[in-house]
Amino acid sequence: MRLRRHSACSGFTLIEVLIALGIVALALAAGSQATMSLTRNAQRQSDLLLADLCAENELAKARLARQMPAVGDSGSICVQAGVSFNVTTSTIATLNPNFRRVDVQVRDEADAPVLRVSTVVGRF
Repeated sequence: MRLRRHSACSGFTLIEVLIALGIVALALAAGSQATMSLTRNAQRQSDLLLADLCAENELAKARLARQMPAVGDSGSICVQAGVSFNVTTSTIATLNPNFRRVDVQVRDEADAPVLRVSTVVGRF
């Protein structure tokens, strides 16, 4: 019986290593994209929460005032957790003179809309 000896060293070829590296690179890129998406979503949720605080503060001011809000627009800056928001309050007359509609639009520093909230304020 004759035994065969392998004269070539066993191992991976350069092509196999490059393919494996390509697969790993694709997996890492997909993971990076997923992580960035989660980060953007968390930032958006944080911005919405802070913008909601600004909008609710403006609506509470309108509800707690001892007089009907004047018809027209007004603007202010609201800072929550170190983030500045541009807040625009629009008051519109309704068909019933005892009520006014108050819309609050909250925009981020880049002037992109973040949130819009409305309420109706009645005469006291």
